[in-house]
Amino acid sequence: MAEVLVYVDHVDGAVRKPTLELLTLARRIGEPVAVALGSGAENTAAALAEHGAVKVLTHDASEYADYLVVPKVDALQAAVAAVSPAAVLVPSSAEGKEIAARLALRIGSGIITDAVDLEAGDEGPVATQSVFAASFTTKTRVSKGTPVITVKPNSAAVEAAPAAGAVEALAVTFSAQATGTKVTGRTPRESTGRPELTEAAIVVSGGRGVNGAENFAIIEALADSLGAAVGASRAAVDAGWYPHTNQVGQTGKSVSPQLYIANGISGAIQHRAGMQTSKTIVAVNKDAEAPIFDLVDYGVVGDLFDVVPQLTEEINTRKG
Repeated sequence: MAEVLVYVDHVDGAVRKPTLELLTLARRIGEPVAVALGSGAENTAAALAEHGAVKVLTHDASEYADYLVVPKVDALQAAVAAVSPAAVLVPSSAEGKEIAARLALRIGSGIITDAVDLEAGDEGPVATQSVFAASFTTKTRVSKGTPVITVKPNSAAVEAAPAAGAVEALAVTFSAQATGTKVTGRTPRESTGRPELTEAAIVVSGGRGVNGAENFAIIEALADSLGAAVGASRAAVDAGWYPHTNQVGQTGKSVSPQLYIANGISGAIQHRAGMQTSKTIVAVNKDAEAPIFDLVDYGVVGDLFDVVPQLTEEINTRKG
């Protein structure tokens, strides 16, 4: 069976969930070979092996921390040359998509971004995408070179499938471009204790109907009762009620959680484009004609200031 390269997103050896999802998808089209780079790369082996990696290619160098993107592209290009994979899978983060695009250009291959599913095909892997502001679902295949595919978080359930996970050193020679953009400083992001928005299994969002920054405490309380991330519509962000980093939509972040709860959000197409692939969608809106209700699995026509606190209280009560 052909090997499939999986780029590992980790923090000092702690593997992030989207990578484990990629390993699950990779097993559908071949044998996963993980590529772990930077500090703590070797510490990723146990988790990667548990989820199906037959091999773990590792390389550590200061360039991965000191410079942006290109050193990682150099390493992935070296891995492609060493393995001759059937495909390369990368998480669909902002950095992941840039790495994937640069790699595809270098190796003369086609690229598919924001896939939500993968399956084996007679002529190579077939990706499912949600396109044109999530109005259509397409099946896509790369017709030239080694397919480079980025996959949205929460596109597959993580499944354990123990494999050898043999650690091998990857030989990497950095290109002249690798040191072109230097990181001059870092400021840790203030932790809210909530999951990362694009990776969260549950997202609770607020829109224009929240009617003020101080009222987002209601949205946050519901999110915290569910262990969810907090999102916001563009209207709420533009009004200065919530940070832009939490915006869900075509001009914000694209999310695909198991559960999405929209509160006071009308359902404009630009917002729908960022959350329409959510598995279950619930909306609370006092306007029965709001477009969001055309999309939902469950809808509540009511004032969010009445509905959301009651829902939060009921959840907390049931949690005991």
